[in-house]
Amino acid sequence: MLTITLLGTAATMPLPDRALTAAAAECVGHSLLFDCGEGTQAAARRAGVNLMKLDAICLTHYHGDHIFGLPGLLQTLGCQGRTRPLALYGPAGLDAIWPALRTLTGPLPYPIRARQLDKDPVDLAAFGWPAGAQLLPILTRHRVPSRGYALTLPRAGRFLPEKARALGVPVADWKKLQHGETVQVREWEVTPAEVLGPPRRGLKFVFSGDTAPCPALEAAAQDADLLLCDATYAEPEQEAQAKQYGHSTFGQSAALAARAGAKRLWLVHYSPMITEPEECLHFAQGTFPQAECGFDGKQLTLQFEEEPHG
Repeated sequence: MLTITLLGTAATMPLPDRALTAAAAECVGHSLLFDCGEGTQAAARRAGVNLMKLDAICLTHYHGDHIFGLPGLLQTLGCQGRTRPLALYGPAGLDAIWPALRTLTGPLPYPIRARQLDKDPVDLAAFGWPAGAQLLPILTRHRVPSRGYALTLPRAGRFLPEKARALGVPVADWKKLQHGETVQVREWEVTPAEVLGPPRRGLKFVFSGDTAPCPALEAAAQDADLLLCDATYAEPEQEAQAKQYGHSTFGQSAALAARAGAKRLWLVHYSPMITEPEECLHFAQGTFPQAECGFDGKQLTLQFEEEPHG
């Protein structure tokens, strides 16, 4: 399962009830943070998200409302006794941004591994996530180099005990095969593929960052269980303004989610002009009924689909 928590939904400036952009994804004791706007630490505390579990911080771009929470957060993790490495991902420009942030944080008692992401996915199993879990950067359309992110958790096929028995695998080794390990049975090896059925549908979470609608985001959001998408502007009449500044409207995000066949859409990154997002939700739900307004602290646990019995 995968738990998504919205920590901030504001664009440009924080409001009394709306922190700047950030979201957390948690899975079996590990987590990722997507963007880190001002106030992320306080928002995480309110939402019950433990940022000490972070394996990586994934930055969509380097505008201040997405990164100004970083120096304080990195210092706090050090004060709380973190010693294990932390990855820092982002688009082009990270080689200049990270030294500047490092100047603000001062020495840290744990290493930061900063890495520019272009197209290649990150294997999250290296951090201890389930085998096959991946973080895929998405080339998005903003005024500066930007990336969205797709987080995928695959699901292996159903374990077939009859095949394991036929191959002579001891019951004690069944779990190893279920977890993707090869086991030794007398003089030969048995691989998971020999005792598992066809792969089952996994989970996909997509975080757009700041972007105008674009083909790469739409492709990455295909069949997503949850899409968090830029909704800086509410009304259809603001589409030209959204395009000028590299953002999306409620309706444009909804149309993209519909074309992609996403299961759910959370609208995020509201302009300060949008004081009551729910009053504008009809602009999205007319196109995509599963659209919802994101708000600070909103949380959802994505579960693997139940399979029919018999």
